[in-house]
Amino acid sequence: MGLLEGFLKSTAMILVSEIGDKTFFVAALMAMRYPRGIVFLGAHGALVVMTVFSSFFGWAAPNLIPRAWTHNGATLLFFIFGLRSLYDGFTHEGGESAELAEVEAQLEAEDKRDDDKTAKAEKTKVGKKPREGALSNILSPVLLEAFSLTFLGEWGDRSQIATIGLAAQDNVVGVALGGILGHAVCTGAAVIGGKHLASRISERTVALCGGMLFLIFGIHSFLSSPGE
Repeated sequence: MGLLEGFLKSTAMILVSEIGDKTFFVAALMAMRYPRGIVFLGAHGALVVMTVFSSFFGWAAPNLIPRAWTHNGATLLFFIFGLRSLYDGFTHEGGESAELAEVEAQLEAEDKRDDDKTAKAEKTKVGKKPREGALSNILSPVLLEAFSLTFLGEWGDRSQIATIGLAAQDNVVGVALGGILGHAVCTGAAVIGGKHLASRISERTVALCGGMLFLIFGIHSFLSSPGE
């Protein structure tokens, strides 16, 4: 039951917090320009690494810090995230997402740098054949760009900190597996048609649902003892 509870809580937390997030738009916009499979591998690979790292850190924290401190800290964070999400939901006035505009500007800058590098490479390249096969996909600049942008965008994000908090209280394997599944669903939706999906789903609704879920986690954590 501990593994299943951690799995379900982690999956639900990711699903309601990642739709419309910066990393969601990174995958969505890159998939509109590059092969979807490569973008998915890069973006989800970064999220898997981040989820495993966050889960391990959350599991190790009670062994380094008194369990009561980590329990109370996670409870406080859940309430803060919940209230902040509800505030964002109630005060959101519509219009284009600030996350979307930021990611679009970032990708435009990346494209400009790539174009400059390509132009320089064309001048120096004579009679060289492009790399082909699986190795070229593994070392693909698109995959590396999707991985790096997603990893940096997720670092310090609300879902990463929430994953640490869940892993500090619930079964770490369940939290990690649930987080990986949740990210796979969100990233898959993003590369298939993320920008269209995000325009169909109200950002206010996502914020309110996320806020309510975080508050439920906070109440559950508050009512349970650090050892449970």
